[in-house]
Amino acid sequence: QVQLVESGGGLVQPGGSLRLSCAASGIIFRINAMSWYRQAPGKERVLVAVITSGGGTNYVDSVKGRFTISRDNAKNTVYLQMNSLKPEDTAVYYCNAEIANPLNDEYDYWGQGTQVTVSS
Repeated sequence: QVQLVESGGGLVQPGGSLRLSCAASGIIFRINAMSWYRQAPGKERVLVAVITSGGGTNYVDSVKGRFTISRDNAKNTVYLQMNSLKPEDTAVYYCNAEIANPLNDEYDYWGQGTQVTVSS
């Protein structure tokens, strides 16, 4: 069984920074794309950033230039560095990993979510 465990959320003032981490554990053959999503109160979960196994990245327009997604393949871990945080970044942040088995079947796994609150 695969588990994704997130850490790094919390309360920060506008303009501040946070770094989220998400580590995958269990029986893992290959991790393809890894992503961060967020869900604000009363809203749908939306994609924030994605990183491929080769290191290619993509971001939602609202975080471009402020957030950076990275990964450490040796540790099966994805990170989200969040700078210049704004109140509208307040949400529960979830990591997602597309994990393949030796037959190349791919499955989606989700972390439990970590709260990020940006407020003065």
